[in-house]
Amino acid sequence: MADAKLYLRPIGFLYGPPAEVALAEGLALPLAGGPIAFTAGVLIEGTPRKSTRRLVAADALKGARDTDLKALLKRVTTKRPPFAGIPLDEPVLMGIVNVTPDSFSDGGLYDTTDGAIAHAAELTSHGAAIVDIGGESTRPGSDTVEETDELARLVPVLKGLKGIDAVISIDTRKAPVAKAAAKAGAMILNDVSALTYDPQSLAVVVKAKLSVVLMHAKGPPKTMQDDPRYDDVVLEVFAYLEARINAARAAGIPPARIAADPGLGFGKTLGHNLKLLASLSLLHGLGVPLLVGASRKRFIGGLGEGKDPRSREPGSHAAAIAAASQGVQILRVHDVEGTSQALAVWRASLLR
Repeated sequence: MADAKLYLRPIGFLYGPPAEVALAEGLALPLAGGPIAFTAGVLIEGTPRKSTRRLVAADALKGARDTDLKALLKRVTTKRPPFAGIPLDEPVLMGIVNVTPDSFSDGGLYDTTDGAIAHAAELTSHGAAIVDIGGESTRPGSDTVEETDELARLVPVLKGLKGIDAVISIDTRKAPVAKAAAKAGAMILNDVSALTYDPQSLAVVVKAKLSVVLMHAKGPPKTMQDDPRYDDVVLEVFAYLEARINAARAAGIPPARIAADPGLGFGKTLGHNLKLLASLSLLHGLGVPLLVGASRKRFIGGLGEGKDPRSREPGSHAAAIAAASQGVQILRVHDVEGTSQALAVWRASLLR
């Protein structure tokens, strides 16, 4: 297969003292240099249309001589540097602030300047290291918001957040909005189009020295859920994100300022989302921090009762733990307080 690639999906995770023992004895490898170790991996070779898979123990992986596998293993195991100044030793929470009248979950709740500022402060007090401010809904079926309207919603909020004890992230696809946000103190650009919607976004990120989250989406928000299809959703998402990371680096964005998001709910069916959620560890092969935003997404309601997005918090907490247990460094959530509690119980149970 001329286009065949090599992928590694780490499995058999250990945390805390058991991880330390297994690492010391050479029976495990570190997952992205964090507190989780893995004892084996599923080695995948091929293309999204045709691939072979085999289980390999960590000690065998460690002794690999194949050049491609050694390079892949280095990307999977190397410790990630701080992102936008935030250490990634434990899962970091990014709290969502939608300054919109029509977001799928909380549209209209915080669409006033004072309401958005107060909500951002509340999320920070509950443990959000990042607050992600958005002025355009990208829910399935949504229309594009005019740049002037987006700026009118966001700029007063960003100015009101000066001095907040959290890193400010701007959730936008538009270069002028990102530029204005950077001037107002934002340090992260969270772009659902992975810097493809606006050709000027790459230059803005480079000049403003922003960190950037590159997300996978299959099609624009208006039509992305019409009939999304993949040969292998996990490998195709990996390939897309790898290409966007390479484009960002080629434009002059250092790898330490890049994170990747598989885009749960963006051009994916329930089955696609679940396959990604089960295989997030494979994406560590991208060599950058991972961000996952499953909070209140429609696929959670597809697994049980949850027509109202705000009733999907128990499933959102479960998805956050599923991501954290695979070494995902940043979790984008609505309920920071509840997610913090869920993660605290998860961590405590692993250390016993």
